[in-house]
Amino acid sequence: MRILYDFIHLFYPKLCGVCEEQLVMNEKIICTVCRHDLPLTNFTSFDKNSVTQTFYGRIDIEKGYSLLFFKKEGITQKLIHELKYRGNEEIGEFFGNWLGEIIREKEEFKDVDFIIPVPLHPKKLKQRGYNQVTKFGKTLTNHLNIPFLENELVRVSSTKTQTFKARFERFSNIDTKFLLKNPDVFTNKHILLIDDVITTGATLESCANVFQKSENCKISILTMAIADLMY
Repeated sequence: MRILYDFIHLFYPKLCGVCEEQLVMNEKIICTVCRHDLPLTNFTSFDKNSVTQTFYGRIDIEKGYSLLFFKKEGITQKLIHELKYRGNEEIGEFFGNWLGEIIREKEEFKDVDFIIPVPLHPKKLKQRGYNQVTKFGKTLTNHLNIPFLENELVRVSSTKTQTFKARFERFSNIDTKFLLKNPDVFTNKHILLIDDVITTGATLESCANVFQKSENCKISILTMAIADLMY
């Protein structure tokens, strides 16, 4: 098996998603050195952390968690860029496995009924070819045994990229709208909204507002990363 592995990777080497050095046999997605450099949030609470504080006074959420801190030109940004723009969907699977192992035994998420990804607008989905959080969500489903509903929440308007907008302008953007195909499905349910990165939280807030129109629908949020506002 090792000989076959070495032969395949001689011609098709797998590279680290951060430093682009060749991965060795037991490494996946990122090398051991880069993995140790990842800025883990290490949140000790699912109730009080940077995620829940981001939405305080804006929407009611049950629990919140992010694996990594995100800052401009940092290691997390490099990984998310690989995932979103270079087709490396295995990064989403990598984060799904990691977070799935973290929260699988936690009581805080035991009552979640559905995992819901933040959707792309159909035009962007067609252009990119995939939603960057789909494999992330499907991998979480394998760990948590919770249904992954990819098509119930839909984005019905597209906006220009917000990458270069000021923080206040992004926060004030109300152009992005979402709809539920079957709102009654979420009555008396607890949903776990997932996305790649929380910056201002405006997109997740818009999604949550749609679900809160369903009677007694509880919402928790899980993302790969959250912006580190210290940078």
